[in-house]
Amino acid sequence: MAINLSSMAFQDSALLPTIRDKLELTWVDASRLTFEITETAAIANFEQTRDMINNIRSLGCKFALDDFGAGFCSFNYLKSFPVDYIKIDGQFIQNLINDETDQVLVRSMVEIASQLGKKTIAEFVETSGTVEKLKEIGVDYAQGYLLGRPEKTLLKSNVFSLQSIVDADQQLKQFHKYTPET
Repeated sequence: MAINLSSMAFQDSALLPTIRDKLELTWVDASRLTFEITETAAIANFEQTRDMINNIRSLGCKFALDDFGAGFCSFNYLKSFPVDYIKIDGQFIQNLINDETDQVLVRSMVEIASQLGKKTIAEFVETSGTVEKLKEIGVDYAQGYLLGRPEKTLLKSNVFSLQSIVDADQQLKQFHKYTPET
């Protein structure tokens, strides 16, 4: 489950104890939680943000640097913040199939993230064609309406392979091809 945190949340001294208490009360496996912070929010108080990320990760939670590539200093933040995932901004994904420049940029982000031991997540994934291109490029995970709308409850399994999504979409297309119109 992904939870967005604002820059104000990182300034609140109650954040860490609140997360710790909620984990103890709910018995949610901390490794199922990924907290997301945008580059913009991360720079509000660089040192405090980095310390808070380390403290929350020590509870077993994961962290993602959201909207990666949207800011001008992305690589500096990638180097400085101890995050587990890099979420590639949707502006690079929405037209990925048709835009060679987006493909080059996403490929370079994936390569850099991989070299730094971080996994990549593509935002705004809405077509199986985009999933196939992301697989080809080497993106680890995808997020978007093709995979599901936001839910109020946790799914029993929150990990799907990109290939299973492509297969399911192709099966759905075959079903619609043979379904008589009413």
